[in-house]
Amino acid sequence: MTSQLAQYLPVVILIALSIAFVVGMLGASVLLGKRGRRSPAKDTAYECGIIPESPAGPRYSVKFHRVAMLFILFDIEVVFLYPWAVVYRRLLGEAATANLIFFAMVSFLGILLVGYLYAYRKGAFDWRTHPEPHRDPSLQVGR
Repeated sequence: MTSQLAQYLPVVILIALSIAFVVGMLGASVLLGKRGRRSPAKDTAYECGIIPESPAGPRYSVKFHRVAMLFILFDIEVVFLYPWAVVYRRLLGEAATANLIFFAMVSFLGILLVGYLYAYRKGAFDWRTHPEPHRDPSLQVGR
């Protein structure tokens, strides 16, 4: 048992040294670095030498994040399907193991289908554009 744990000693030492290096660099930066003073002019966005007309970061619609999360959800499905297909093809000769792996994937796809139906019922796949709410022009920056 101790010989098996001794195999992991270099990994533990590497992790400890990595953490010590990061903490040491951050500590040295705090101790030796200059304290900067920031002015409001330095923090403004730079637009070709003119006064900015809008805030620096554009506002993204919630739809953007919803589409990104749905992409990740269904992309992960493909990531799991390919290795499953390779293993399933190799184990087709063994009936008990092949059936177990097949029904495990069917249950995975069933859970994914429930997620897909939930997103569909909530209107996550509705790509129509909706009108923007009225914005007060007096609240715009730089006017």
